Amino acid sequence: MPSSSLAFLMALLLLSCSTTMSSAARYLEEETKPAPHPTTTTVPELPKPELPPHPTVPELPKPELPPHPTTVPELPKPELPPHPAVPELPKPELPHPAVPEVPKPELPPNPTVPEVPEHVPVVPKHEFPPLPEPELPPKPESHYPAVPDAKP
Repeated sequence: MPSSSLAFLMALLLLSCSTTMSSAARYLEEETKPAPHPTTTTVPELPKPELPPHPTVPELPKPELPPHPTTVPELPKPELPPHPAVPELPKPELPHPAVPEVPKPELPPNPTVPEVPEHVPVVPKHEFPPLPEPELPPKPESHYPAVPDAKP
């Protein structure tokens, strides 16, 4: 019996908390409603700052360059020493090794193909017993009316 009364008390406590919370939330919503924004606002124009006049940069004089030569003087070619001659090395005389003759292996004569007789015995053809006819299940009756065949 005490467990049922405990369950009743818990249910009562939950019910009272939920009603208290919803009324508190409603009260807070009413209290914190934002104020309506003004539809037109005027922003004052800021005064433009007065800047000092831009300083002028004096022009620099162009330097005097010597005139560009039209022809390029040819430079003397340096004299290079001649290439040293590479001495030819003598080829060593190597004796050619003698290749020994290998004897041909004696192969057996080709096998002869046996002659096939002209008359080959006929093998009787095996006959299988006839297969039984499959029995189809009966066609189920339909609850719908029969549709007549369409004629093309």
